[in-house]
Amino acid sequence: MESSDTASPQQHIAVKSRTRSIKKALPKPLKRVIRSTIRTFAVRTAERRVLPDFLIIGAKRGGTTSLWNWLVRHPHVEPMFPAAQQIKSPHYFDIHYDQGLNWYRSHFPTQEALLALEKRMGIRPLCGEASPYYLFHPLAAERAHAVVPEAKIIVSLRNPVDRAYSNYHERLGSGVEVLPTFEDAIAAEHSRLAGTDALVRTGAYSPEHDSHSYLARGHYADQLTPWLTHYDRANILILRLEDFKTDEAGEYRRVQEFLGLPIEPAPPTPRHNRLPVPPMNPETRSRLLELYADSNAKLEQLLGRPFNWNT
Repeated sequence: MESSDTASPQQHIAVKSRTRSIKKALPKPLKRVIRSTIRTFAVRTAERRVLPDFLIIGAKRGGTTSLWNWLVRHPHVEPMFPAAQQIKSPHYFDIHYDQGLNWYRSHFPTQEALLALEKRMGIRPLCGEASPYYLFHPLAAERAHAVVPEAKIIVSLRNPVDRAYSNYHERLGSGVEVLPTFEDAIAAEHSRLAGTDALVRTGAYSPEHDSHSYLARGHYADQLTPWLTHYDRANILILRLEDFKTDEAGEYRRVQEFLGLPIEPAPPTPRHNRLPVPPMNPETRSRLLELYADSNAKLEQLLGRPFNWNT
């Protein structure tokens, strides 16, 4: 089979940020000291801090980061603490569950801060986090429900063929993937993931499970089932990335309505983590569309709606 990939990895197109530029200029030892000091303070004040109102759980390369950056620009959504670190997720329910609840709470605003903002703006701001690994991690739904059973859950799905291909190039560009073509990576996936699901279920972290699960992450019905089991269906919003591309304003409005936020126009922010990739080999695409046909049908039956991912 002819490879669909070019020899050089594709890199993310960076979104300019003054804060990110300042952080990049700081010496690494100084950054570590600053982060440690702030986190120690935050843990010590954990009892005064709130838990998240919403979780964005995936899918990876499904628009999670763009959605998160839209939401934290909403005047009634607060960033994670500290705001200057621009944290998207502490990865508590997937990778760092052993850190404990106070550590998790340390990443959110204090109740006093939210009450002060409510007094000034007339509405209590929301806070949340976003980890695309939550959807795929086999323990995340149960863990999340034990801590934030009333949280609103947002899922952004994408054609699993396109998602897998983008995921491979993102991993290749970051240096985590060493296999030179997408075809090589998906051929190696079964052996790479052997035993990792059982390992992750013990509470251990598996880099292979996290980073090389290109095809496995596209079987959405199986991954959504634990979340639908633990959370009321009314508390879960399931989006399609393709709809954001055709009606960005309408989809952003849906998210705000779901969260009970005052409606604001979609903020004029560029897409985050945009990743140009070469065209996929048509033979590979055809094979993967066939691979996912039953899985996509299962998803449509589970949710009672079409996803139109047959091309």
